[in-house]
Parts: sequence; C-alpha cells; structure tokens
Amino acid sequence: MEVTRHNFKEGCQLLSQALENASFVAIDGEFTGLHGIHKPNQFDSLEERYQKLRTGSMDFLLVQFGLCVFKYDGAKSRYTAYPFNFYVFPRPVNRHAPDIRFRCQSSSIDFLASHNFDFNKVFRDGIPFLTNMEQERLKDLVLERHSQSEVAYNPVGGTGKSPKFVSPATNKAPVDVPEEEKEFLEGICNDVEKFLPDKKKANLSLPPCNGFKRKLIYQTIYAKWPTGVHLESHPVEKSRLQSICVNRASQEEKKKLDKQKLQNAMDEVEEAAGFAKVIQMLSSSKRTIVGHNMMLDLMHTLHQFSGTLPETLAEFKSMTNAVFNKIFDTKVLATAHPIKDLIPFSSLAELKYLCHQEPFRVPHTVTAQKFPEYTLHNEQLHEAGYDAFVTGICFATMANYLGSLVKTPPKGGRVSPTSQLMEPFMNKLAVHMISELPYLNLIGLDLSPDRSHLFHVTFPKEWRSSDLHHLFSSVGPVQISWKDDCSAFVALSRKDMARNVLDIPTSPSYVIMPYNKYKEICEYVSEPFQAQEVAPIRQSEPPSELTSKGLKRSHDSLEEVMGPDEEVAELTEREAKKQKPMNPKSSSAATDRHKSAAPFVSRKSITPPDPGSNPDEPKIKILKRPANDAARQNPEKLFDEPAEW
Repeated sequence: MEVTRHNFKEGCQLLSQALENASFVAIDGEFTGLHGIHKPNQFDSLEERYQKLRTGSMDFLLVQFGLCVFKYDGAKSRYTAYPFNFYVFPRPVNRHAPDIRFRCQSSSIDFLASHNFDFNKVFRDGIPFLTNMEQERLKDLVLERHSQSEVAYNPVGGTGKSPKFVSPATNKAPVDVPEEEKEFLEGICNDVEKFLPDKKKANLSLPPCNGFKRKLIYQTIYAKWPTGVHLESHPVEKSRLQSICVNRASQEEKKKLDKQKLQNAMDEVEEAAGFAKVIQMLSSSKRTIVGHNMMLDLMHTLHQFSGTLPETLAEFKSMTNAVFNKIFDTKVLATAHPIKDLIPFSSLAELKYLCHQEPFRVPHTVTAQKFPEYTLHNEQLHEAGYDAFVTGICFATMANYLGSLVKTPPKGGRVSPTSQLMEPFMNKLAVHMISELPYLNLIGLDLSPDRSHLFHVTFPKEWRSSDLHHLFSSVGPVQISWKDDCSAFVALSRKDMARNVLDIPTSPSYVIMPYNKYKEICEYVSEPFQAQEVAPIRQSEPPSELTSKGLKRSHDSLEEVMGPDEEVAELTEREAKKQKPMNPKSSSAATDRHKSAAPFVSRKSITPPDPGSNPDEPKIKILKRPANDAARQNPEKLFDEPAEW
C-alpha cells in the first residue's frame, strides 16, 4: 500500500489493525545517499564505524520507508503479509517548524531513478515528520504565543492588564504606529465600525497584509474595542500574506474561540509529527523488527523520527533498545553458522534467490486484501515496501531451516521469532566490510578482534599497491586498505608472520608501525573517530590531503586497492566476492609483544627491498569449514557463539 500525506490517516489505521497479533515486522529504507566524506574502512573499530555513519551518513535523508507486517495463521499454516510503502519528506508546516537541510549523493539518486523511484511523490506528497523533542518544542511555543496574545490583545478577558503593561520581551508589546500607516488603520477602523451594527453580515474579512500590518491592526482594534470583537488570522492560498477575519463576540464567546484556536494550533503540531507516529506505533507494539544489513536503516529511522543520535556507540545501543527491544538482521543470519555454508553471497537479491533452493523451504505467504500482490518472483527490488516483504520472507525461511536441524523439529516446521533457537541472533546488527567484526551486539559485549597482524604504513605519494605487496613479500600475502595517497593499513594473511615484519629492511621514505601502537598515538592526539583522519607519521614531506576519490588510487583498480565493496555490490546487484572469515579472538601473547614494539623507521632506500624467495618457507595452510552434515549430527552445538566467522 502506497502511503502519502493524503492517505496517511487511513494508512495508520490499517497499520494499527495489522500490528494486532502480528508475528513480526520487516522494514527497509531508501536514502538520498549512503556514506559521507568519512569512508568506511575494513579495519575500523565499531566505535569508529558508528562515528563515521553518525557524522556523515545522517546528513542524507530517508525518503521512502518500507514496512511489512507478517501474521501467521496456524490453522492455514501460512503467513499473511501487509506491505506498506511510506513516502517521507520533512515539509515545514509553519515558519516555526524545522526547515531541514539535507545532502544528496549523485550515485544514489541515479540508482533510485534507474529503479523508477517517484521523486515527485516524495517532494510533493511526502509525509512530514518531527522528532519527539521537536514536537514538544513546538507545543511549548504555541502555548507561549497563546499566553502572550491573551496578555497583549485580551486585556479584559485575559489577565486584566492593558497592552501598555506588556513586557517588550514577550514580543507582543505595542509598537508605535508609523505616519504612513495611520491612514490605513483609520480606514480599517471605519470598516469595523460600520460592520458591528450591521446584523446582515456574519463577519468582516480585511484585505490580506503582512505580519507588521496585522500586528498594528490587532493592537489598534483591541485598544478601541476591548470587548465585543474577536479577530482571527487566516492564511491566503498561494501567498505568504494572511487576512484577518473580524467577528462579533461576547467575552464568553471570545474565550471559546481562543480555546478553539489553541486547540487547532496543537492539532497542527500533531499533524506535523506525521511519520514519527508510525515509529511510535511500532515501538509501543513491542513486535519483533526484522531488516537486512540494517544498521543504516536503523540509524536513519531513529535519527529522523525519534531523536538526534547520541555521541557514543554505548548511548546508541541504549537508545535503540528503548525504541525496539527485539531486532533481527537477516544478513547476520545468512553469514553465521550453520547457514553461511549454504549462502555464498548475502545480498538481498541473492538471498531471495537462494531461499528458493534446497534445503530451504519458503513458507506459504499471501498478501492481505487492499494491499499490493507482492511475490518473490516480482522484480521490484529497491522499492522499500517490496524489499521489506522479501526480507521478511527470507527471515521466516532461514528461521524454519534452523528448526529443521534440531532433534525435534517444531510443529508445522515453523520457528517463531521468539523461539529459543533465534536467541543467538537477536539484537545483532551486521557490520559492513569488517570481516573480523561480523556484527554489532546491541545488548552485550562486542567481539574483540586480533589485530596483531595489522600494520599502518606511510610511504611516498608515488607508490602503488604493487609497491606495498613487494615491501611485504617476505611475510606472505597481504591485504591492503588505503587511507589516503600516502598511508594505508596492511594486514598479513599469515598472522604467525607478524614478528617477521621486524626483518623488513628500513628506509627513510616509509614507516611501518604496529596497529596497536598507531592507535595509541591517535588516541593521544584526538578522539578515536578523528584518529582515522590524522596525518600519517612521516620523516620527510607531509602527505597530501585526502583525495576526492576517497580510498581508490587513480591508477589502481578498485578491487586491487580496496577489495570488492559488498554494499555497492548489493545496490548494483553484482555478485560480491565472499570474504574469508577471520578469528575474532585475539592472541594475548602476540598483542603484548606488539604493544611494546617500536615503529619501524626505514633508513636505506625509497625502493621496496626484494627479500628473495625462501624454498624452506612453509606453505599457507588452507582451513576448511566443517561440513553441514556434521552440524546435523551435533544439533546441541549448532547455535553456540562461533569461535570463527
């Protein structure tokens, strides 16, 4: 169901009904951009990644919110889906409402346009929204202005004070009438004087005028007729001007009219809250929330509709738990034991396809009446409502597969989101492009990765990826993650070779530093997030600034520099290369050894040395994952916290 500001009330009513006895709710969002200037790095800490998203990605706008409610009917052994597609835009309802500025990323806009996204529907018919704090601020402002109006313009029926006693700080104090406006006001007073005894006219509409003239009219008429007259301003269509309507009213009638005016203003604020009501409904329903690779979706949802994101990751976790207390990320499910052996690629498009293959069984699902007939065979990916629908189906499919692995499968083959089988995956968010940190834990301690094999290297601007591979050739294959033109992180494929980095010849042109030593220096200089952007430690010329192309070197291929970007692959529906799992548990001995290691300062030549070949060097051992049949034989160990992801 497409929902805009024109049918928002109807949509909220249907959503409220759908949430009753719902099994779970799947969500998805479409944005005007993904990442700001602070590019994600595969060696970010979780705090650094959160800070990058908070300070950069939140400048973009969530413009389409997909929501699909799933209800399970035990008698018919099927799900009924209620998909909603909300168009969202922060339209200011009055001059006191926030006038939000947001960024757009050309690649994201082009991507949405290529998938037939209706931008006119967003900007013209989008549902407005306010956070809770903004709602309270506007309500306080309405009450304050109402109180000021009573004091300034209703001296008899209000506080009993004359306008001349009003403090100028209230902004409602009388103003001196300019000479050029006196004739205008005399004409207004003559019109009112003729209107009052004329019982044939119910009211008098004065000519539209600006705010200053309206102020003069209010103070002049209320001073001349303190009783028997009531004034009310009305906006003029397609104009910034407003007209004043003059009514006859007794003091009691004036009180009723003023009360109604206050109520109308409060109702206007409630209407301006708009889409925030949907998030409040989801929160109060306590239903399980499901998403796919949903960290950005969740951050945007909280930031736009609940309140400004807090400064630290710990506070973000608390905020998330206060709004949604049960969350499942299908990407975590798809990349964790035991399902990861069956799903080589975990983008939503691939997941949709693989859920139709053995050994999975897609549950029987129908869409409710008055809702679009979504099926998994439709090609409507990247419409938020449809993506939410697909996410929910994939979640139910994988959950049911987990149930098939236990000794006593659940009745009907359905695994509920509240089942104990699902607890290991609850409240964990997938973290993009950090292979050593497969998820962010919202309710407990996060994994601590071993980074004894990671080094920070600074070097001349002319160097390419091949130069770094050559420099580290004596310690085996390496993975390179560029920071800028003059620095990069280098990870050894063989962690046991980290100590051999000491044997790499030195040179005054490059500096090799263990990751933990680099972080100690960065944390001393600045906050953890800012540490990612500090100037690299060098002995010669200073490094160039971060290039507009980010981490990609102009003469290197993208995969050579960064490796495949899984998030981009999801957007363009290309197959992303599966990352090799890494052991998140650190070696205390290796960590202690590298904490005491000094930075390796080179003093010989600018050319990376050739370490030569060593025929006696042991070959890299290829670790094989356990077969899924073994998992079936030991179901009691299926869902333990994995030692390796």
